[in-house]
Amino acid sequence: MKKKFLRRDVTRFSKFGNGRGKKAKWRKPTGRDNKMRETRKGRPVIVSIGYRTIKKLREKLNEKTPVKIMNLKDLEKIKKNEIGIVGNIGMRKKIEIAKKAKELKIELKNVNVNSFLKKTEKENKKNSQKEKQENKK
Repeated sequence: MKKKFLRRDVTRFSKFGNGRGKKAKWRKPTGRDNKMRETRKGRPVIVSIGYRTIKKLREKLNEKTPVKIMNLKDLEKIKKNEIGIVGNIGMRKKIEIAKKAKELKIELKNVNVNSFLKKTEKENKKNSQKEKQENKK
């Protein structure tokens, strides 16, 4: 399990990142009487050798190398030991990529292909019905 290292008074002050995502970052304790620096019992641990992940698993997602996908060509280049991460693209391209990924049985990290396609189909039906009603008026 990956350990989350946080700075000293993170539970005391919100500005140090208590429940604030990216604000919660590591800073080495340097104070003269700092109990955390002295590695006292019951205090949070300090970043040190031994906590690093295994080299085989570093920078991987489910033991697969992540690859950024911006278009269909990028999707077709993906190999067996790679996992796709859909980049910051428009809805039309995203739908095309999701359909192709489902067809090629490629795993995408940040898009649940089946639920995404169902959701977009429902939205398209609603939009087409609204357009028909507007055209009748």
